[in-house]
Amino acid sequence: MSILVYIENTEGKLKKGAFEAASYASGLASQLGTTAFGVSVGTVSEEELKKVGQYGIAEVLQVAGENVNHQDVATAIASVAKEKESSSIILSNTWMGKGVGPRLAIKLGAGIVTEVVDLPNGNVVKKKAFSGKAFANISMSKSINVLAVSPNAYGLKENAVSTSIAAAGSAGGSNLKHESYNRDTSKLSLTDAELVVSAGRGLKGPENWGMIEELAETLGAATACSKPVSDADWRPHHEHVGQTGIAIAPNLYIAVGISGAIQHLAGVSSSKKIVVINTDPEAPFFKAADYGIVGDAFEVIPKLTESMRRAKD
Repeated sequence: MSILVYIENTEGKLKKGAFEAASYASGLASQLGTTAFGVSVGTVSEEELKKVGQYGIAEVLQVAGENVNHQDVATAIASVAKEKESSSIILSNTWMGKGVGPRLAIKLGAGIVTEVVDLPNGNVVKKKAFSGKAFANISMSKSINVLAVSPNAYGLKENAVSTSIAAAGSAGGSNLKHESYNRDTSKLSLTDAELVVSAGRGLKGPENWGMIEELAETLGAATACSKPVSDADWRPHHEHVGQTGIAIAPNLYIAVGISGAIQHLAGVSSSKKIVVINTDPEAPFFKAADYGIVGDAFEVIPKLTESMRRAKD
């Protein structure tokens, strides 16, 4: 029984989540003494697809298609999984993965575990639970399982091999069609970012966000904000992180002028390191922080930015 990994792309380009899923599939195949192969759906160049060879995937089946949706992708993957008798289907727990995973489970009569953080131990797999505040060990009772890997949890494991690309039909034909996408491609995606600089009402107004963007640019980080900030239209809603916004798990999360309400923590608690900057020493966020600075952001951030610039020179 083989391991299938969905090689997700955005407008023909692979993102970190695809490589993490490939790393996980390769690791699982090695653990089980079997092989892992990839399935790509949509228009992606062979040169781009061969990048997964760096993470142990020696074969990718390419299903052609234009403007494919969740249903198209799930149908294509299910067809290949049945043909190849795949016992595990691996994907990244991204927006696309969250739409494709449940559909795949239904089509294959499979079990599904989302927010997976590590390889299974026997038939037990570890996943995030309660908005990232805890972990759960899930016993898999099905012979076929869909595993959605939490972004930035398992990580990238290099295991370079030569990758071959083979055509595997085409996708599409469903009644639901995407007419267009409206993506902001000028900035680093929050879900892909390894470094995130976020701010809250402590910035006092949208006119002060320049220093946050300057720090983020210096670090090569994405910018984010708390819910009250996006609700007040200080920042766009796609930057809102938290329980009702985007859940992220960067290597470093810098929170500036954010008190740290439980709803916000639910979306960022999986960050590897958290740095909190706040004038209030009793701010709840300090309890979750790895490092804290009690001080005025308008004094701390410019000095921190300058220090980062000097360190890079």
